[in-house]
Amino acid sequence: MNSKQILITGGAGFVGSHTADALIQRGHKVRIFDNLSEQVHPAGIPDYLPAEAEFIRGDVRDPAALARAVRGVDVVYHFAAAVGVGQSMYQIAEYTAVNNQGTANLLQAILDTRSHPGKLIVASSMSIYGEGRYLCEHCGEVKPPPRPLEQLKEKRWETLCPDCGTSLKPVPTNERKPLQSTSVYALSKKDQEEMMLLFGRTYEIPVVALRYFNIYGTRQSLSNPYTGVAAIFASRLMNGHAPMIFEDGMQMRDFVSVRDVVQANLLAMEKSAADGSALNVGSGHPVTIHQIAAELGRALKVRVPSNVTGKYRAGDIRHCFGDISAISTLLGYKPKVSLKQGIEELVGWLQSQQADDRVEEAMQTLNVHGLVA
Repeated sequence: MNSKQILITGGAGFVGSHTADALIQRGHKVRIFDNLSEQVHPAGIPDYLPAEAEFIRGDVRDPAALARAVRGVDVVYHFAAAVGVGQSMYQIAEYTAVNNQGTANLLQAILDTRSHPGKLIVASSMSIYGEGRYLCEHCGEVKPPPRPLEQLKEKRWETLCPDCGTSLKPVPTNERKPLQSTSVYALSKKDQEEMMLLFGRTYEIPVVALRYFNIYGTRQSLSNPYTGVAAIFASRLMNGHAPMIFEDGMQMRDFVSVRDVVQANLLAMEKSAADGSALNVGSGHPVTIHQIAAELGRALKVRVPSNVTGKYRAGDIRHCFGDISAISTLLGYKPKVSLKQGIEELVGWLQSQQADDRVEEAMQTLNVHGLVA
């Protein structure tokens, strides 16, 4: 394989750094562009960044910095984003500036510098689906709206059929499911995805949008209370605190190892079958939030029962787990890391880490804004 010059925006982060490692191992040259946000990188440049990578400290809100970063690159992975459903609901301008405008700035920089990379790959998100796919035993497949506030106040958590009111059965969510943003974060990821795909069609640049489900693994920020739920639970447990679970803990999600996500990232670059499309990246297996907390507790040997709060958070959905048949067919993607193996790997790394548990602080902020009840 010919060596390529590859730009990774947000490359110092969780998914970006693992992807950088894999690309360098395959003989590519990697340029990392990252603003080292204090919320994610409180200690500055992380020690896991590969020495072989070129590092540019810059922000996607700075068009001039992006213009320097995109020059001469063959492939762009666009991972830079503000991440977090809850935080996005009260930092609306920040999330829109980083995610929406930041993506626009990147594409403008590519256009203005006439860089014309051979491929663009953007990190999208399962959050853009809102609720996942559901079947009603009476009405067949239905597309329920977000659960009404009155229902959540009564702690009736399951999604109901909009036609007959029956509790619905969640089924794997495929890419044909209509998008339904329930948070500012989800709306911004939808905008990122659509903007990138539109740009690719217009300027004949292959673009692949990867809709990541719940990623977990080593290097995920343990001090960011708005990061992935596995890291948040791990941070709580490492400090002897109970994982805080919204609703009843029976919400189903698809947890995918960062190692499998890297596999998908490389396949999207190396193969052309998915060009111009958006694909799910997950494990293909649903698991409840309560199960994740329990598995982490067992692996960490911390016997602290979860705090199932019975509260709901604005922007949350009930069930969503992935149908990964499209990416498997088009790119040959096959998840290799089981949940048990992935948690063991995560816990092995956690033993060398310190976690600053800021969940209570985040909860107070959400409460102040009326986003938890």
